[in-house]
Amino acid sequence: MDTAVQYDIEVIKEEVRQLLKKGLVSRQQPIYSLFKYIGERDWAFFELELENNEFLLRDRIIDLLGSEDWDQD
Repeated sequence: MDTAVQYDIEVIKEEVRQLLKKGLVSRQQPIYSLFKYIGERDWAFFELELENNEFLLRDRIIDLLGSEDWDQD
């Protein structure tokens, strides 16, 4: 049985934060640029969760994350 990952918007945000922290993506890139890190198999679930939360693939990653807490000013 094929079991795909079920994405929750908070899980997506955390994954994106990790990609940002590693320097693999930037906040100004469109959300669709995350495709290569999510993978084909899970992309449909990822995209559906984004749509359910009113995000478009052309929106910027920073729009997805909204306000972030900073450790230092």
